[in-house]
Amino acid sequence: MAIVYILHSTIADKFYIGSTTLSAEERLNRHLSNYYKNSFTSKYSDWTLFFEILCHSDIQARKIEHHIKKMKSKKYIQNLLTFPEISQKLLEKYSK
Repeated sequence: MAIVYILHSTIADKFYIGSTTLSAEERLNRHLSNYYKNSFTSKYSDWTLFFEILCHSDIQARKIEHHIKKMKSKKYIQNLLTFPEISQKLLEKYSK
């Protein structure tokens, strides 16, 4: 099982999109503890878990992560939370 996760920083008003085979909470804790030195998330210390999508495989998770990043839209990310059917469609689209 893999997860696409989205973190949000209220200080920066920015989102971070990633994928992992760890739990989203464990990955968040790593970002908050500066486990990933010199990374985008190390610049801010107020990250919270905004959204997550449970995927069937690591490959599917990476494809969905890439799709979300390619959209380059805060509104799209916010709509993922508002409209759960978007996540379902992404899971279906990248199930192959």
